[in-house]
Amino acid sequence: QTIEAIQTLPFFGGEKVVWLQGANFFCDNQTGKSETTLAAVESLTEVLTAGLPPEVNVIISATDVDKRRTFYKKVTKLAEVKTFEKVDVGKAGWETAVMGQVASKAEAMDLSFEGQALERFVVMVGAETRVLDSELQKLSLYVGDRPANEKDISEIVAASHTGVIFAIGDAIAKKDLPKTLSLIDKQLRSGESPVGILLAAIVPRVRSLLHARDLMERHGIRAGRNYQGFQREIDRLPASDTAHLPRKKDGGISAYPLFLAAQISNRFSVAELKNALEACLEANERLVTTQLEPNLVLNQLVTKILAKPI
Repeated sequence: QTIEAIQTLPFFGGEKVVWLQGANFFCDNQTGKSETTLAAVESLTEVLTAGLPPEVNVIISATDVDKRRTFYKKVTKLAEVKTFEKVDVGKAGWETAVMGQVASKAEAMDLSFEGQALERFVVMVGAETRVLDSELQKLSLYVGDRPANEKDISEIVAASHTGVIFAIGDAIAKKDLPKTLSLIDKQLRSGESPVGILLAAIVPRVRSLLHARDLMERHGIRAGRNYQGFQREIDRLPASDTAHLPRKKDGGISAYPLFLAAQISNRFSVAELKNALEACLEANERLVTTQLEPNLVLNQLVTKILAKPI
């Protein structure tokens, strides 16, 4: 149908646009590998390579395109290709990228954020565009003409999976053992992997707290309330002192998680945080190599990290 549409000139003259929308057969999956699909893609490639009629413009939007295939290699030479990568919330620094997007959307809605409310909104909602848009609309209606603050975010914004993971880490950082246990139990009951909870929520927060505490003690860096100032302080450090810090995709230091951690890391000593990381390693081994109940392993871990010594 797409080929026919390309080859059919406009009935009333002028230009026309042919849009192949949501194509899912340019990827390396069963559909993309079928003989019928390969033959159709080859025919489309030939039509595009031969040149389009001057009155016809073609737009192709597709997901998971296999860049090794002939189609992609030829299209990149014939047309303008734009890639919209989905933000990977599993990688360090994702919050910074999403904060920029949210800030632009909020500005268009005449919505502003107070203090660290923007950062809390992002970590609560995650990176899904539709969810972000929906939660921004809801927040805008809730606050009206005034700036949104952190209390507003907590009261009105629905926590995504990413938000719950952040909430577990936040409860650990605040040494709130009852809340930590409750959130972990809720995630386990919803089917979340215990190893996933450990590696996505607990270990990254403990590591960030340790890095932040180390930066404060060895280099005198203070978080304050200004993220940009905190980042500048880290950027001034010699490369040898920051080589161990988490990185963003562009190679820069992922400073935002450290900024959050630095604001409350004084609740732990460096020794406590080092012991906590060792306890996380032991818990991971127990989850993977033993038949112990996962909730028991995780509960014992966070209790060991957060309980006050007798």
